[in-house]
Amino acid sequence: MRPLRALSLDLDDTLWPIEPAIAAAEASLHDWLHAHVPAVAAAWPPPAMRELRTRIARHCPEIAHDFSAQRRLSLAHALRVCGADEAQAEPAFEAFFSARNRVVFYDDALPALTRLAALLPLASLSNGNADLARIGIDAHFTAQISAREMGVAKPDARIFTALCQRLGCAPAQVLHVGDDPLLDVAGARDAGLQAAWLNRTASVWPGPGPMPALVFRDLGELADWCAAHLGAD
Repeated sequence: MRPLRALSLDLDDTLWPIEPAIAAAEASLHDWLHAHVPAVAAAWPPPAMRELRTRIARHCPEIAHDFSAQRRLSLAHALRVCGADEAQAEPAFEAFFSARNRVVFYDDALPALTRLAALLPLASLSNGNADLARIGIDAHFTAQISAREMGVAKPDARIFTALCQRLGCAPAQVLHVGDDPLLDVAGARDAGLQAAWLNRTASVWPGPGPMPALVFRDLGELADWCAAHLGAD
């Protein structure tokens, strides 16, 4: 194992499960629409709004990396089709985004973050649009990198390169940990970082490439490994 100077963590499905957060956010958005522009709520219930966002993303590849922009465009379209004021898109988005950041952490996540931040500089690296300040965990992180900020998403090597530059580390000195074999493990490895797979579901390694040497069942195991590897408790 090469010496480590920093640790990078994915967010969605690594620190918290994302689907419940998105479902709750879509429900909050629908409630807001029902209260303020009921015609839009009637025409675009959550499944239809989700399908619209998918369609917007497909037709606008230039914002494929930016979920917030996709959501705002979807809302503007829905409002426009119903003859409503498109200026309502921003408060509607805020209703969604506020709920999206009320995540429910995996039980191991917060204790592990505290331990890990005491051992190594931590960075977050996410394709999603979570706001760590709103969530209340930004103090744990030395750096935060998102696809929305960088204009490219994992597994693109450029986002990993930007991460290392912000940390002031060579790629080989950074361990990136995440749940997605392609986006996190293969992406990090192809960019020259060390990589670990967070396999909460005891899944069989699907590739691409060989399974990494480091596989953790949860973030507590990662913290135990880092403490032992760095000679700390």
